[in-house]
Amino acid sequence: MPILSSIETFRVAVPLKKPFKTALRTVEAAEAIIVHLATQDGRSGFGEAPPTHVITGDTLDGIERAAQLIGAGLIGMDIRRHEQLFDKLHKTIVGNTSAKAAVDMALYDLIAQQAGMPLTQYLGGYRESIETDYTVSVNAPEEMAQDAADYEQDGFTVLKVKVGIDTPEQDLRRIQAIRDRVGNRVTLRLDANQGWDPKSAVRTIRKMEDAGYGIELIEQPVPANDIEGMRFVTEQTMTPIMADESVFSPVDAKRVLEMRAADLINIKLMKAGGIHKALKINALAETFGVPCMTGSMIETKLGLSAAAHFAASQPNVTRFDFDAPLMLKEDILPGGIQYCGKTVRFSEEPGLGIDAERFLETLREWRG
Repeated sequence: MPILSSIETFRVAVPLKKPFKTALRTVEAAEAIIVHLATQDGRSGFGEAPPTHVITGDTLDGIERAAQLIGAGLIGMDIRRHEQLFDKLHKTIVGNTSAKAAVDMALYDLIAQQAGMPLTQYLGGYRESIETDYTVSVNAPEEMAQDAADYEQDGFTVLKVKVGIDTPEQDLRRIQAIRDRVGNRVTLRLDANQGWDPKSAVRTIRKMEDAGYGIELIEQPVPANDIEGMRFVTEQTMTPIMADESVFSPVDAKRVLEMRAADLINIKLMKAGGIHKALKINALAETFGVPCMTGSMIETKLGLSAAAHFAASQPNVTRFDFDAPLMLKEDILPGGIQYCGKTVRFSEEPGLGIDAERFLETLREWRG
């Protein structure tokens, strides 16, 4: 029977090839809690949650305890009763969106396995493959220009450039240096990670527009709770503005959409609490005619596999930020999505396509 029988959690930490710097933090390793859900008929489902405390407020200890609490409440439930499962998941504890996302991923892995379909097909099957951007961490202009050139050489045609760590004037120098190095051969999208105030954002974006930098979009230019400020930036500039940290829930999305505060929304499973709520946010945005991007925190290929399956299944998700596993020194996941340069492909195996036996062996070695 497809009845949930146990939950198990593991801690992992995978070093990055190079420190990842944004306006909010510097990361040197991908730390995460891995959730393993098992059913009475021998299936395994997996999910992941990193402790992105400066965005979600979650820590490793908190994620692990919350995931175990949520999972314990689901034991004995039938995975075929989807809405009962997700209703219980979200009512068990307030907040804790990362822990909820990890359990949610594991549930969807099991549900799609029960259906005998890859998760992306179970959710809608809109695309067979997707292409990711690659992120340029915020550093000195010359270093960022060199990184951009290296990523272009590796075949990436869309670069997500981090800004907002010090002054808008320095950000302009960063973008100028990158454009001088790669020309117009690559698409640039910027992520300020809440680093500007509304008036500075408008002034800086207008200077970029006047300089002809050709920026595709700018993500979260102002603090997350300043929805009025974000609307001001959206109204006063020509460059599309994307809400990220301002949107965790469908309620947040509804407010941003009704206020016309942004041109796009970035959906991340760690903010939304998993795929179940992400689908609702995307449906709301689609109703308002607002496209979405799907991104991630610094996660291993497990979390990115779940996010990519969701993103590829939905026509309204038009942009993809799934480069985090490419930044890691090691891939610990047997199976899941596969990278061929910028292209992300999906296996035909059910669920997330993970070799459960090998993965559990790896996780227990890490624990041991």
